Amino acid sequence: MKKKDLQKKQETNLTDDSRRKFLRNSMTALAGFYIVPRHVIGRGFTAPSDKLQVAGIGAGGKGESDLYSFFMSGKADIAFLCDVDSRMSAKSRERYPKAKVYEDYREMLDKEHKNIDAVSVSTPDHMHAVQAMAAMQLGKHVYVQKPLAHDIYEARVMTEAAHRYKVVTQMGNQGASGDGVRQLIDWYNAGVIGDVHTVYCYTDRPVWPQGIQWSKNTLPVPKELNWDLWLGTAPYKDYVDNLVPFNWRGWWDYGTGALGDMACHIMAPAFAVLGLGYPSSAECSVAKRYERNWNAVYAPECGPLASHIILKFKGQNGKPDLTMHWMDGGIQPERPEELGPNEMMGDGGNGTIFIGTKGKMMCGTYGVLPNLLPTNRTKTTQVPQTIKRVPNGDNGHYAAWVEAAMAGYGSEAAKTLSSNFDVAGPLTESVLMGNLAIRSYDLQKKMDGGRISYPGRNIRLVWDGPNMKITNFDEANQFVKRQYRDGWSLGV
Repeated sequence: MKKKDLQKKQETNLTDDSRRKFLRNSMTALAGFYIVPRHVIGRGFTAPSDKLQVAGIGAGGKGESDLYSFFMSGKADIAFLCDVDSRMSAKSRERYPKAKVYEDYREMLDKEHKNIDAVSVSTPDHMHAVQAMAAMQLGKHVYVQKPLAHDIYEARVMTEAAHRYKVVTQMGNQGASGDGVRQLIDWYNAGVIGDVHTVYCYTDRPVWPQGIQWSKNTLPVPKELNWDLWLGTAPYKDYVDNLVPFNWRGWWDYGTGALGDMACHIMAPAFAVLGLGYPSSAECSVAKRYERNWNAVYAPECGPLASHIILKFKGQNGKPDLTMHWMDGGIQPERPEELGPNEMMGDGGNGTIFIGTKGKMMCGTYGVLPNLLPTNRTKTTQVPQTIKRVPNGDNGHYAAWVEAAMAGYGSEAAKTLSSNFDVAGPLTESVLMGNLAIRSYDLQKKMDGGRISYPGRNIRLVWDGPNMKITNFDEANQFVKRQYRDGWSLGV
């Protein structure tokens, strides 16, 4: 459009109905917003801003790439950046020079909430819930990196809060919007593999140190890092090297291990295909690390080297009960007989295998590389498309949230997001059930004579999903909801 024509169009919009202008200004003053969310204005009215004003909590690493994906949708401005480590936010600060920068998200939300439409949260797992809840309580739409939360209780509260505060939500497991997951759903809906009774999910993670004890070598805090804000909800500990910005994932105070890092990508296809809810039970086995004296290293603060989790799900609507296996640390299930000896299983190091009453299918991380087994069936099997594709697939995961936030809570765009909290919440709870089993496995109890026993081992933990409670081993319930450090709260 030529500049002259654009100017004429803008002038027409500005003078189009003085009553509408008065209404907009009145609503702005009444609501206290500089930028009025589109769901407040309603259909038929022109929004004061034609782009979503996004604030990023966590502006480096994955947060930086998330913000760039929102920006590249062409419908979002990155208006505010918040990070406790100025080294991590450097690239984003350079890319968005007009963005106002904060260190403490609480200060940012307090001072700038009138200028913010939506918030992206991409911080260590232990801070996801408090940051997202603070934004939702102000009526801000939220995009939260996986896993949605650190604890089962947090995931449940966040799922309920999305509706209480009427905000548009999405978890950052972008594969949920990919074509691969939708192809798996089409095959399943067509009855190609029958009723699924067993699913295997596996990963080569962790790729960070686990199964180790906390370092005793404390160091000065780097000047660029606000260590107290980084710790946030977690218990206070002195700063140690090689924890920030990545290796926190293996420590229970901050991260959620290999499950938290990858299961929201690898278990998600099974939840999407099968419509799973809460598991009915969980059990596990874990790998131990031994020292030269052949004593096992006891490191309850840290995730294990490898684990095998078994989750059970009750069958619904006439479907059989389902057993889901999770394997990490490089452990993989037996190769399906239908897979050729030199064919790749999943994507190599990671994947999901569905075993049904009539056949099998598999995929890699994010649901990529969907295949029927044997793989020559993939190209020859034609089924109806039963689920709409997301434009640009997994890359469209970000734009879909931006557009849904612009449309507002309750819109069709918001209801059909691939990983809104109604979808992401139960998935995350199941992921975190695996960690509850692992942490219960490590619980020690002193017996008479000084002998140590592990009562959480070699048992099946029975889970009451609606009430968030283990019914047969009460000690495990301490891992459903953790205690925050003084001064931190979900605000509920």
